Amino acid sequence: MASSEGFLTDGQRELLKIASQNAENLSSSPKSQSSLLSDHHVKAPAGGKAQTAGIAVRHVRRSHSGKYGKVKKDGAGGKGTWGKLLDTDIVSHIDRHDPNYDSGEEPYQLVGTTVTDPLDEFKKAVVSIIEEYFSNGDVELASSDLKELGSCEYYPYFIKRLVSVAMDRHDKEKEMASVLLSALYADVISPAQIRDGFFILLESADDLAVDILDAVDILALFLARAVVDDILPPAFLARAKKALPESSKGVQVIQTAEKSYLSAPHHAELVERRWGGSTHITVEEVKKKIADLLREYVDSGDTLEACRCIRELGVSFFHHEVVKRALILAMEIRSAEPPMLKLLKEAAEEGLVSSSQMVKGFSRLAESLDDLALDIPSAKALFQSFVPKAISEGWLDASLTKPATEDGEIQEDEKVRKYKKESVTIIHEYFLSDDIPELIQSLEDLGAPEYNPIFLKKLITLAMDRKNREKEMASVLLSALHIEIFSTEDIVNGFVMLLESAEDTALDILDASNELALFLARAVIDDVLAPLNLEEIGCRLPPKCSGSETVRMARSLIAARHAGERLLRCWGGGTGWAVEDAKDKIMKLLEEYESGGVVSEACQCIRDLGMPFFNHEVVKKALIMAMEKKNDRMLDLLQECFSEGLITINQMTKGFTRIKDGLDDLALDIPNAKEKFGFYVEHAQSNGWLLPSFDSPATDA
Repeated sequence: MASSEGFLTDGQRELLKIASQNAENLSSSPKSQSSLLSDHHVKAPAGGKAQTAGIAVRHVRRSHSGKYGKVKKDGAGGKGTWGKLLDTDIVSHIDRHDPNYDSGEEPYQLVGTTVTDPLDEFKKAVVSIIEEYFSNGDVELASSDLKELGSCEYYPYFIKRLVSVAMDRHDKEKEMASVLLSALYADVISPAQIRDGFFILLESADDLAVDILDAVDILALFLARAVVDDILPPAFLARAKKALPESSKGVQVIQTAEKSYLSAPHHAELVERRWGGSTHITVEEVKKKIADLLREYVDSGDTLEACRCIRELGVSFFHHEVVKRALILAMEIRSAEPPMLKLLKEAAEEGLVSSSQMVKGFSRLAESLDDLALDIPSAKALFQSFVPKAISEGWLDASLTKPATEDGEIQEDEKVRKYKKESVTIIHEYFLSDDIPELIQSLEDLGAPEYNPIFLKKLITLAMDRKNREKEMASVLLSALHIEIFSTEDIVNGFVMLLESAEDTALDILDASNELALFLARAVIDDVLAPLNLEEIGCRLPPKCSGSETVRMARSLIAARHAGERLLRCWGGGTGWAVEDAKDKIMKLLEEYESGGVVSEACQCIRDLGMPFFNHEVVKKALIMAMEKKNDRMLDLLQECFSEGLITINQMTKGFTRIKDGLDDLALDIPNAKEKFGFYVEHAQSNGWLLPSFDSPATDA
């Protein structure tokens, strides 16, 4: 029997079997079965050596690379060896020069690339738009560029960037930023995005304060300006305050806006003029600048410099004033005629003064030639020499030679011209005296009720070129005229005439469209016009004209929340109370008089109300109080008011008419109301308080 020496024991055979199976499973391993076996140090039985007929154990072997290396402990191998058995954690190194190299064995590698954030791209793009706008002041271009960017969901960040950049600039840029926001409102940027943009600004107020010392005050002014410009609702302030931490700078901004800017008297005008922006420059200031630059040009003769100064004015819609003043200067200083005509020709050829502005300038001068001839006797002759020369040289349109028109009527008759002249005098006197009864008497003396619409147009046009005091006076007068002598049709026709010439009015009055919208809206609030009258006015205008847009603006103003109170105070006038406030004051003064007051003192209180167009409310309240108190003391007050002319016959009649219309309801609280009212009517008619047209109500026996 053969010796067992040189053969594997049962345990060794089992180990060999397991190793073979593992080698097959590790298909990716480059190791052979024999190497796996040798790696496990198969030993010969004790007392002898392994025979050559058996499986020899090799202690040294060469790698595929041909390098010689000693085996380490546990058969892990040295340099150039394949490592120990079942060593799956070894890091393999691929040799690209190996003949068996397979690129598929290369490990995957993620290649990094820059991921662009659309918001970051948007923020970078708007910086150039803002800078360009601050340099050229072109609102239309800025609006167009912003639209082309797209990404409208990021518009709140545009608002933040625009305001934050302007905060660190001069007042000019701050004003420009506010103007741009108003221009973009609703057309490009939605109201919700405006609110979001300002809320983001308030959230970042703490950061802005680090770089801008007076950030809180500046941002508060931007906030107040947005409210005044009606692009932010006043309720936004309260909502934003609740959403911000109490200790944040944003809350300080809101508080400053409310206390320092929005609660001050005449706050709207103060806020709008705080930065003295070019968009709110007065007509007088523009005219002065034009006169100064033309006189400098006469002295220097530098046409290029004069054109540059005209361009820097930034009032291309007012260049007709440049034309008019240049021609007048040419008439006043005979040596200035050649350079002035040269300047106008150069400006026309460069496109600096448009053809329509040139014609408008010549037309305005033609209209005032009669007055000008008083100071310059040769004015008409000189003008007649300027026109053909300008037309022949090609810088004046030949249409100027057509008959001049005024207020849309060709060669008005002498009666209309005389009426206009006299009405202007009456209006000027009213602005000085604030005497409504005197004005009404003057109008009645003119005896031309068919021209009432023309008077209304003149009244509002003259008021628009004045301060807020005159605008308030014009609205108050309009209410009084409607009650006294103007019909609703007169008012409608007057506003139609105004809106038909709105584009021409805008040439002389920078903010004409907004002013006209306020006058229209105020007329509705004062019950001078009904809301349906706005529809009638709009239907009588071309659909896409400036006047139609003004009517739409007026509708928006009326539809706004608390429109009544806001419009009554739109010009900060002394009569700008809410109707309920006025009624409350009337009730209190009547109660005071009834409880033992003096007639003269009560009359003074009525006069101090400053609302003559609302005196019919005094009549109504006095009559109701007389019915309730069952005494006739109030009749003594009405008699005194009528005798003094404090309450006119029209106001008295309107007050009685309002009682008559509400008698049925009044009788529910005062059973003998109809009987008492019949007595008051008889008393009023016997004292001449009422118009003959007043119909007495049927009284119960």
